[in-house]
Amino acid sequence: MTSMLTPEQRQYAKEFRAFADEAVAPHADAWHRAQRTPPQAVRALADQGLLGLPVPTAYGGGGCDAVTLGLLAGELGRACSSLRSLLTVHTMVAHAVNRWGPRPLKETWLPRLARGESIGALAVSEPETGSDAAAVTTRITRDGDGNWRIDGHKKWITYGETADVFLVVGRSAEGPTALLVERDTPGLRTELIEDMIGIRASMTANVYFENVRVPAAHLLARPGLGVSHVSGAALDLGRYTVGWGCVGILDACLDAAADYAGRRVQFGSPIKEHQLVRRMISTMYADAQAARLLCLEAGRLRDAGDPGALAAASTAKYFAATAAGRAAADAVQIHGANGCGPDYPVQRYLGDSRVMEVIEGSTQLHQVGLAEYAFQERAPRRQR
Repeated sequence: MTSMLTPEQRQYAKEFRAFADEAVAPHADAWHRAQRTPPQAVRALADQGLLGLPVPTAYGGGGCDAVTLGLLAGELGRACSSLRSLLTVHTMVAHAVNRWGPRPLKETWLPRLARGESIGALAVSEPETGSDAAAVTTRITRDGDGNWRIDGHKKWITYGETADVFLVVGRSAEGPTALLVERDTPGLRTELIEDMIGIRASMTANVYFENVRVPAAHLLARPGLGVSHVSGAALDLGRYTVGWGCVGILDACLDAAADYAGRRVQFGSPIKEHQLVRRMISTMYADAQAARLLCLEAGRLRDAGDPGALAAASTAKYFAATAAGRAAADAVQIHGANGCGPDYPVQRYLGDSRVMEVIEGSTQLHQVGLAEYAFQERAPRRQR
């Protein structure tokens, strides 16, 4: 499918693959077992300019297009879904600041985010609030001096244990409100969540806010637009990169399963000769091709500013995530007992793929939304 890319995008794709193969994939299982991403891994991303790739050049970023960002997410997803998650949440925060932050906030934070000097995390989910972001209960109130105060508890915050700055969505008197909050602000503390089923190196955390005071200048958009505009735009970008990350999981499952099936001998022949194994491999291959095409189309529409980009990103994420789950389950099955142990990466792919069907909109939430898109598109046809 490289023929669908520009020469510049093809060159980026080669560079991203080389980086993932050399600096990420050899260490992913160790990070997974340790449930930590070492600082040097984040530094390597930053040193390559990859954390700031989509940030506008005016603020020190790469100013890349959506397709190029997707290619990076795909290669990181193939090598390590946890590190891909860092790219996702970091770029979500940068995107929100760039689109909705006042100029002084952009000038302060975008260069830091672009260089990887500061890592961003999105703090929307709560213990009782996930898909329904508008139902957040974290309280945001105005102080007498015009600044803001935050009280509440956020949960499942990817890289929340190490992030330097949080994009926090809470509820003010005017409705959902978004603020940028620095880690060292008094009253903010984090607590690592361990033993997750997948993306175990993503240092996901609880984040607690107790009388956290935030300057008025850290407001993104106006009060009331924290979900519909700020986190909505961030989550759409996150959905897109997660879809590409699932393409990476599909590629990794296909590579692992094809290699193992060619080497594993049972009943006198490599198991790749067994028809049911070939069925699983062929399904992985077709799903990987289809998911990549859907993600490429979502990126193309996003770059064109097409209103259909929202539906395309949802379609791509839904299909790629469910396909990655099927592929990971089949990859484990092909490996047999070896697939259930720690010596082969397919066990990691299985846990990671389960998380992909939950984050940035669950599979069921996308099914509801995609059905609505289908009704809207087909209604005019029925009327003709």
